[in-house]
Amino acid sequence: MKRISILPFLLLALAFTACKSDAKKEEAETTEETAVEKEVEVTQEVMALKFKLEPKSDSGASGAVKFTAKDGKVFMMAELEGLSEGEHAIHIHEKADCSSPDGKSTGGHWNPTFESHGKWGDETGYHKGDIGNFTADAEGKATISFDTDEWCMGCGDEKKDILGKAIIVHQGADDFTSQPSGAAGARVSCGGIIE
Repeated sequence: MKRISILPFLLLALAFTACKSDAKKEEAETTEETAVEKEVEVTQEVMALKFKLEPKSDSGASGAVKFTAKDGKVFMMAELEGLSEGEHAIHIHEKADCSSPDGKSTGGHWNPTFESHGKWGDETGYHKGDIGNFTADAEGKATISFDTDEWCMGCGDEKKDILGKAIIVHQGADDFTSQPSGAAGARVSCGGIIE
């Protein structure tokens, strides 16, 4: 009668089990790495929105605005033309409705924290829409840049979210004291901040 040794079969079974365990461990590590990569992608997500500004109040003022949200900040870049030479105010207003000829369909300054009107960053108060003044050159052109962590785009926080609001350019400069709007004059250009 032949004797069959079971020792080689046992060793083979142990080796197979060890290989299978290593494969599961590698798979778990790969899944963990992929999850970390996905998290990094989400935190580095960039949202950009570009739109045109149309003339209002029988002006020739027009232009384009681009908002970019990245790393917890919103960056604004506006290029304007057709303005009178000198200082003008630019604000965010309550509603993305530029339908009226005078731009008043946008409502007042966006002020979700119910502060007094003022210069951006003033300790006595300012609206979240109080961007400030800029200067148009002799050809009526201007470029404005602004960034803040007090805005977001599409985050749903009613005290920070600028979607659904409007950019308004005014005929004159903001005096930063007159309430509630800074006495900046007519609304000469308008664009809705919408996706």
